[in-house]
Amino acid sequence: MSCEGDVTGHYSKGALLDALMAALRDDGVDLDRLSIQDLAPYDQFHGRGLEATLEVADLLACSADDTLLDIGCGIGGPARYMADRFGCRVVGIDLTAPFIGVADRLTEMTGLGGRVTFRQGNALSMDLDAQTFDAAYSMNVSMNIADKAGFYAEIFRVLKPGASLVLSELSKGAEGDVQYPTPWALTPNESFLATSEETLEGLTAAGFTIVTVEDTTAQSIAYGANAKAMVERGEKPPHRAVQLIHGPIALDAMRNTAAAVKSGAAVPVEILCRK
Repeated sequence: MSCEGDVTGHYSKGALLDALMAALRDDGVDLDRLSIQDLAPYDQFHGRGLEATLEVADLLACSADDTLLDIGCGIGGPARYMADRFGCRVVGIDLTAPFIGVADRLTEMTGLGGRVTFRQGNALSMDLDAQTFDAAYSMNVSMNIADKAGFYAEIFRVLKPGASLVLSELSKGAEGDVQYPTPWALTPNESFLATSEETLEGLTAAGFTIVTVEDTTAQSIAYGANAKAMVERGEKPPHRAVQLIHGPIALDAMRNTAAAVKSGAAVPVEILCRK
C-alpha cells in the first residue's frame, strides 16, 4: 500500500481490544459465549457493515472446499462470517499489525480458529504462493492504494484459474470533492479514489473478466437513514465500527462520507470479476 506509515497510523489508535470488550459488556454480551452476531456491529469496518458483507458473500457463493482470501481484513469480521456461513477456510491479510492481533483473539473467542487465519502484510506484495485461492474479496481497501495496477496484478497472481474476485469500495464520483476526515483517510494524502471506469479498465488489464458491476448508492443512503432513525429513537446504530476504531473523529468521518455519497463525489460499488 502507498503511504504505509500514514495509513497504518490512521487505523492504529488506542487499546482496540480493550475498547471492544468494554463495548460488548455494555451491550450485555457474555464474553465467554461470544458469537459472530455479537461482534457484527463492531467488526465489519466498511460501509453498511454486515449488510454489505452479506452481499459480497452472495456474489462469491463459495463451498466448504474453498479457501478464500480477505485482502485488508481489518479485525476479521467478514472472514469469520465467510467461514461460518460456508464452512470454508479463510486467510486474511492486513497492513495494520494491531488489527491482526485483535482479529486472532476474536477468532479464538468465537471458536473459528481452525478455519480462519490472519497475517500482517502488504497487499501489493503478499507472502502467498501463486494460484492458491479459490476466491478473494476486498472491502473498502483500494481507496488507500495508489498503485491500483500492482494491487490487481498481485490478486490475480494468488488466485486459481477461474477464481472469483469481489471488490466492494468507494469510487471517485463526478460531482465535487470528498471532504476529510473519512473512515479510510484523515487527509487526502492517504486517499486514492479511482473512478469505476478506471477500476474496470485496471481489472481487465490485469487479466480479469468483469461479470457484474452494481452502484450501491441507494442502499448506502437508505442504510444511513435507518441508522439515523435508530439513534433518534434512543437505540444504538447497527454499525459501530468507525466509532470503535476512530473515536473522536468518527462522527465527522461518517458525516463526510455520507455527504460525499449523497452529492455524488463518491460512489459505492460492488464488482464481481473472474480470473
